[in-house]
Amino acid sequence: MKEFPLWQEVQADLEAVEAELLRQVEAPDPILTQAARHLVQAGGKRLRPAFAILAAKCCGAPREQILPLAVALEMIHMATLVHDDVIDASPVRRGRPTVWARWGKELSLHTGDYLFARALLLVAAYDDPRIPSILASTSVKMVQGELYQLAGAFDIGVTLRDYLKRIYRKTALLIAASCQLGAIAAGASENLIGSLYRYGRNLGMAFQITDDVLDMAAEPEKLGKPIGSDLRQGVITLPAIYALRFSPKKQKLACLLAKRDKTSMEIQEVIDLIKNCGGIDYSLGLAERYLAKARQHVLALPPGRARDILVGLTYFVRTRGI
Repeated sequence: MKEFPLWQEVQADLEAVEAELLRQVEAPDPILTQAARHLVQAGGKRLRPAFAILAAKCCGAPREQILPLAVALEMIHMATLVHDDVIDASPVRRGRPTVWARWGKELSLHTGDYLFARALLLVAAYDDPRIPSILASTSVKMVQGELYQLAGAFDIGVTLRDYLKRIYRKTALLIAASCQLGAIAAGASENLIGSLYRYGRNLGMAFQITDDVLDMAAEPEKLGKPIGSDLRQGVITLPAIYALRFSPKKQKLACLLAKRDKTSMEIQEVIDLIKNCGGIDYSLGLAERYLAKARQHVLALPPGRARDILVGLTYFVRTRGI
């Protein structure tokens, strides 16, 4: 997020989140602590805690009131990443070895479970029963999203509706919940809570769509992993769904997408076919429609710097890394 100028205004907040993350992942077992700290120190955008803090600031609450929630949201996100890396057998994330690659499957799973449990302890400190309830419901639906992705691997019959349902649960829902819970923890009105939830949902959808585009269009150094990772794992994303319908070479594309062991040349061929028929442009266009909806909802919030940052993010997400 360094390319986003307004992001520097939340740096102090995110530094507080980072310090608390390192404190919270300390475990009785030194190896578990080492694995959890490795995950934290791998970095990341810290979007979910940032959204919770910004939502709370829109409602007039100080950082200290939101910090435990913000940390819990990032721990849940990190837990899903650890589990994803085990499922995908991913050796690298954010340019560093994954927990799976360094410590193996068993410790990776325990690390993810530990982070989930620590997150639940943090949110238990809040009096409002909606906070743990929403977080638990969100976690369940996120698991459903992962299962949808597994079930649809190498399935060239995946529809646009299937894809949108999957990315809502897998990505957009936690971003939406981060905005919603930040407002709840700040004691906001139902109208503000609803506006922030809808902002997060639409921005989260756009964020995942652009992430899927980046998997085909970004430079590997910026991406932190080889391009075409989704294609290798059989994850059929929006650019491919569009190309399967409109590419003049749709039959060849379908055969390549369904193939389980693709060579690097075949991965590049798939990407070229998708780009040539407009799959990237179509996907970015749909992302922009979600971002426009997000802007409409966030403009219902009280004016201020926090709102300015949330608005600015709707423009940044569209162009990041592309």
